[in-house]
Amino acid sequence: MSRLGKQLITLPEKVTCTVDGENVVTVTGPLGTLTRKFDARFEVVLENNTVILKPKKLTLETNTLWGTFASHLQNMIEGVSKGFQKQLLIEGVGYKVAMAGDKLNFALGLSHPVEKKIPAGIKVALDKNNMTISGSDKELVGQFAAQVRELKPPEPYKGKGIRYNTETVRRKVGKKVAAA
Repeated sequence: MSRLGKQLITLPEKVTCTVDGENVVTVTGPLGTLTRKFDARFEVVLENNTVILKPKKLTLETNTLWGTFASHLQNMIEGVSKGFQKQLLIEGVGYKVAMAGDKLNFALGLSHPVEKKIPAGIKVALDKNNMTISGSDKELVGQFAAQVRELKPPEPYKGKGIRYNTETVRRKVGKKVAAA
């Protein structure tokens, strides 16, 4: 039995949840609307101000997926009520980012500038070397932050590159120091 799946999910104020006949769950809140189709082996039940996710038949496979789908449902509810955000730091001499409409223009020490289109549902705030990516869909925010970090991951010698604000870069000793 899934510990996470068995828990009742309470809806905060100003958040509504609806379920179609095909297990399509729509969660609406102050920050937007999120829709996801859940597996047919699960049943989403709305009672009062709570949402219950339970498998129609308890098997090994549904037991392993139960907590995952419950977590997806909790992330949808949290996303439309509070939202999610990731912060990235850009470190390096001459490394810059600028916003032009719905695109980010990066100068990352390459021979050419790099453009990255901001997907719908994502907001990006820039402050010198800090970039804050926010939105209501946790997967979309995390995926876009990972794609931006992938443009120039931090290197271990000087720490230059794009990294998360909570990430620590393990530094290596350079050749001159190691030889001495």
